[in-house]
Amino acid sequence: MSDRRLVRFAATSARVVAGAAVATAAVVGTVAGIAAPWPAYTAEPVRVQATPAPSDTVLACDGPLLALGRSADAANSLSAAAAQQVVSGPSDASASTASLTGATDGDDGAAEALRAAPRDGTQTPLAAAGSATAVSDDLTGFAASACRVPLAESWLVGGASTTGSNDLVVLANPGTVPATVQLSVYGAQGVSNPPGGSNLVVPPGERRVVPLAGLLLGEESPVVRVVASGAPVHASLQTSLTRVLLPGGSDQVAPLAQADERLVIPGVQVVTTGEGQAGTVLRLLAPGADATATVTMVPLDAAAAAPEPRSVPLTAGLPTSLDLSGVAAGAYTLDISATAPVVGGAWSTTGFGEGADFAWYAPAPAFSSPGVIAVAPGVGAQVVIAGAPSDATVTLTPVDGGDALSIPVAAGASAAAPVAAGVYRLEADVPVRAAVSYAAAGALASYPLWPADAAASAVTVLP
Repeated sequence: MSDRRLVRFAATSARVVAGAAVATAAVVGTVAGIAAPWPAYTAEPVRVQATPAPSDTVLACDGPLLALGRSADAANSLSAAAAQQVVSGPSDASASTASLTGATDGDDGAAEALRAAPRDGTQTPLAAAGSATAVSDDLTGFAASACRVPLAESWLVGGASTTGSNDLVVLANPGTVPATVQLSVYGAQGVSNPPGGSNLVVPPGERRVVPLAGLLLGEESPVVRVVASGAPVHASLQTSLTRVLLPGGSDQVAPLAQADERLVIPGVQVVTTGEGQAGTVLRLLAPGADATATVTMVPLDAAAAAPEPRSVPLTAGLPTSLDLSGVAAGAYTLDISATAPVVGGAWSTTGFGEGADFAWYAPAPAFSSPGVIAVAPGVGAQVVIAGAPSDATVTLTPVDGGDALSIPVAAGASAAAPVAAGVYRLEADVPVRAAVSYAAAGALASYPLWPADAAASAVTVLP
């Protein structure tokens, strides 16, 4: 080999060795870099705490009892059958009152809407309730209901669209912009979206009334879902019944805000009718999924024996009724636990003959903080308290002066106390559920008590 070729061979070998060394160093450095701890860098997202400005307290009342088809030349016209007496307070809320018109051609069909401006940076406590008594050839009965805040979604459990029923879905818009409402009806064939319940426009400051029979005819156990856009609405259901031309009572049914896995219905009156018909019925619906509901009846009379709990299978989308008339007469709290969210309501009647009345009982939400409640005028008015797992003491104090009333409630029990019409502050040392119940000769009614909206709390904003 010549000297020149030897030099080229040596140079090439040197380059190969150097390249291999560099590659090896790169690999070792990379592996070491991956294994070695790297500097950590974390960035906290910007968070801003903001408290929304409190809004007005707005309540809408159910208004007078309405009669359909009293005019021979206008079978679909509505007229006021019995005016509603409303109590509201406290007086220092300085609430203004407006009329919700549109249900009838005259002003006698208007309902009240109350509005109180915020005070001291928080919403103003306000409560109202009303009652009406109808005595006529086509409509009788006593009805009582609380004035409610409007909701974007609500459920109406009650009524029927069979022969003799004359039920009305009442939509009220106490706001300042129009509301568009969609009504879905659950019945024996599942859920339907009837044309008569689609895109219903409720102007601000007005009410709109839709006959239940116009949504789903011939249904014994309907449940109506109300969804509003543009503005929330207060939905209620006026029910009335005629048996062979004999009026059988009337009521104004309170809405439910949402389905839940536990429902508590305080103060359901079970009356022994002695006429071989179901005098007390519980209606349940699991709107989203099959479920099993366990129904426990807690008597208000501590000395009375509690009936055995009953299990009810529920098929999604199909209302189910349970006859409760086989228990001893008296007042009960119904405690319903389900394996999926449900809605429900209980119906009870004083009888099936002349002078009978009935009531629909709606579930009550929990009172976990003090609030104001209203008791509408009526004979036999009681505040019914469904207790908690531990002993509770509930205090009712008249907001405009008067002696406070203390109601002790044993753990797992229920209690009731007679009250006069007016507005009270309700305080409990543990969360409880409550309702106002009326029971007298030929007069039955009830409505659940809702805690007031809490003052707006701070929210976290992520820009």
